[in-house]
Amino acid sequence: MQGGSYTSILMIVVLFAVMYFLMIRPQKKQQQKRREELSKLQKGDQVITIGRLHGVVDEIDETEKTVTLDCDGIYLVFDLSAIATVKQKAVAAPATATAAETTDQTDAKEQPAEEPAASEEAKPAEKADEVPTDDASTESKDTDEK
Repeated sequence: MQGGSYTSILMIVVLFAVMYFLMIRPQKKQQQKRREELSKLQKGDQVITIGRLHGVVDEIDETEKTVTLDCDGIYLVFDLSAIATVKQKAVAAPATATAAETTDQTDAKEQPAEEPAASEEAKPAEKADEVPTDDASTESKDTDEK
């Protein structure tokens, strides 16, 4: 009989361990992620409230734990916990300029390798098309003007 009671206690312990790893632990991780997201919230972020109102963060009051949203010119104050998701983070201007310069530099490096092959193929075709039509029409215009 004692062997049966040990197995039942062991089954209960295993059941609690499974519940912890399948339900409680992921929920705690999700709550921690949400707290971090709200702590990183800043002016200019596009957010969605729990009532599905879309707006842009205008002001954050840490002492009152409120956030002021700009919804097409209408400023509304919500509890910080009313923010459901951050749709788009505010973009810093210097980072955008640096990214654009990097993209331009990358494009500039790629273009010289591609241009000679494309221009060599295009030049004979252009010359063949341009020589008979352009020269003949230009010569006739020149003679008409004189």
